[in-house]
Amino acid sequence: MSNKALAILFDLESQERGGSPSFMSQSLSKDPQPTSDGDGGRIPLEEWLPITESRKGNVYTATFHLFCSGLGLQVLLLPAAFAALGWVWGVIILTVGFAWKLYTVWLLVHLHEAVHGIRFSRYLRLAIASFGVKLGKLLGIFPVMYLSGGACSILVITGGKSIKQLLHIMYEDDKVPLSTLQCFVIFSCLAVVMCQFPNLNSLSGLSLIGGVMAIAYSTAVWSLPLASIPHRDQNNVSYATKDTSFDTIFNAIGLIAISFRGNNLILEIQGTLPSDSKNPSRKTMWKAVVISHLFIAVCMFLVAIVVYWAYGDKIPATGGPIGNYLELYEQDYSKRAACFIHITFIINCLCSYPINLMPACDNAEMVYTTKRHKPCSVFVRMMFRVFLCLVCFFVAVGFTFLPYLAVLIGAIGLLVTFTYPCFMWISIKQLQRENLMWWFNVLVGSIGVSFSVLFVVASALHLADKGLHANFFNP
Repeated sequence: MSNKALAILFDLESQERGGSPSFMSQSLSKDPQPTSDGDGGRIPLEEWLPITESRKGNVYTATFHLFCSGLGLQVLLLPAAFAALGWVWGVIILTVGFAWKLYTVWLLVHLHEAVHGIRFSRYLRLAIASFGVKLGKLLGIFPVMYLSGGACSILVITGGKSIKQLLHIMYEDDKVPLSTLQCFVIFSCLAVVMCQFPNLNSLSGLSLIGGVMAIAYSTAVWSLPLASIPHRDQNNVSYATKDTSFDTIFNAIGLIAISFRGNNLILEIQGTLPSDSKNPSRKTMWKAVVISHLFIAVCMFLVAIVVYWAYGDKIPATGGPIGNYLELYEQDYSKRAACFIHITFIINCLCSYPINLMPACDNAEMVYTTKRHKPCSVFVRMMFRVFLCLVCFFVAVGFTFLPYLAVLIGAIGLLVTFTYPCFMWISIKQLQRENLMWWFNVLVGSIGVSFSVLFVVASALHLADKGLHANFFNP
């Protein structure tokens, strides 16, 4: 890294001591010690903040985190994208997108310790080191915070509505005993309890449960149609794409793109691993990436291909709420099967909530720690997390139509996955223009920016054409 970049990093340290709330912190000192007189000496932020408080992780815990954060509710929208794109383009775009995502993960894993003696354990910190303080904050804060708090709000919406739909299946009539708002409250209360684990590494058990539940409902979703082949009449299923307009096609591509999740947590997960000169964390992390993404690939491709084969144009190509899509399984399969899918889906949403909220929790505690020069007490940490969960709950209640805007808003977050890592690599590695990696990363990053713009335009045109029922504070 250049002297200019190192100067930016040390300038960040001086800002942190002043308590800047606008970014996440990382101590640069190898042996940071708190000062007793508050005279500007460094404080051990890495040891006090929840993301890096424990560096006792291993390949198994990292795999659990990666799988739980990388395979979420968006995988159920892949068949909807195939319904708009068709077989050939659906498979091609899903394959290219997965390879692209895996490449940017490789970049992030190797950028974690790209500077000797410094570990970039937070995505936003790497953005600031790569692009400078002002530009790094401008480009990084909204996407990173949206992928943290925004993801949790969508989990409240989809999880709460899935609870109501589960009750609807169980009662077999329209007299569901709980309203949608009450289901949101139940989900949020459970999420608050599950967010009280002290640090990211301690969430490995929840991530394991969440990953198992993701495999369970994904397997049920694609295996049930295969099990019913002897009784299924595929002659009534059509695979013709009815709408080939610009907004429909790119909205469908956007649905595939937003299904590639978790890049905003790669550095944070790697920050839970021990590292030294003989065994750098990138080796352990890459093993975890390969294992987790093997399972992710199997689940994504099987759900997309098998469900599209089973239902074809019956799948709503516009996406929308997950619950509407799962109604197909209520009609075609037993009550037990439908309940199993909904229960495992709800548990996965609950287990995914704490790991997605962790960057926001870490940032809140950083502000407190740099101002008070002491770690958060158990009570303060609990209050921060309750507050953040309440914010996500009120956003979910006030904007229950957020799932319909997934591509429009998610297009901005896609920069974190497909674009920023390419330009970060160029900046941190100080590549010259004659270097092949310089040209490749500029090309890939530029294509990522172009697609993000196209997704925003396509989603806006799609909403203008189809309309949006914006039911503010009326879940």
